[in-house]
Amino acid sequence: MKTMILSLFFVLMSTVSFGQKMMTSEIQTNAQCGDCKERIEGKLNYIKGIKFAELNDETKIVTVKYDPNKIDLVTIKQSIAKIGYDADEVKAAKEDVEKLPKCCQPKGH
Repeated sequence: MKTMILSLFFVLMSTVSFGQKMMTSEIQTNAQCGDCKERIEGKLNYIKGIKFAELNDETKIVTVKYDPNKIDLVTIKQSIAKIGYDADEVKAAKEDVEKLPKCCQPKGH
């Protein structure tokens, strides 16, 4: 009986740990064009913990679905900034912006 109860306990615990919810966040960027979209989505969609990332060309908002147990929102914003784009309050460093093609460099940097 003890073995059966322990087995049931471990099955329930493993279900709880594997059934974690994904988070969805929207991040305002200063992307310029379709190339920016490809660059941002291409980088974010290959980061561990990010399930999905899509940039809306018109609003310049990136919608990111991610596992908060593997990555946090601050790290995602820092990743966008490292690509060369501002991400909400996280500003891209000048040297990262300058690595972008001229047409993709946000005005005012």
